[in-house]
Amino acid sequence: MDLYRDFILDHYHKPHNFGRISDPDIDNKLGNPFCGDQIGITIKLSANKKKLSGINFEGTGCAISIASASLLTDYVTGKEVKEIMDLKKDKVLALLGISLSPSRLKCALLPLEAIQSALITHLK
Repeated sequence: MDLYRDFILDHYHKPHNFGRISDPDIDNKLGNPFCGDQIGITIKLSANKKKLSGINFEGTGCAISIASASLLTDYVTGKEVKEIMDLKKDKVLALLGISLSPSRLKCALLPLEAIQSALITHLK
């Protein structure tokens, strides 16, 4: 299976939810020191603070990390915070639809780590 399937390249070149949310409730940045990928997440919560009403990302990185961020931000919009905190790597892999080596898995999981760590910080 080709690592850079067409739809991954589409999400890399034209990522969904790219940019910053003005006046976010949560703002977080995370990087992968092994490859240099950087993902910044801005989140707007619903009035009751239990759901994500909006999420955007900015960053630099490989096609896998940017595509993963694009797909994940689409997926988590409107979801409950608890549901997002329960997401695991299997969901990320299902969204991407490809098998990854251990080094590429770190790239794919960086956006999920950035989202979950942002929510953890907010929940404290």
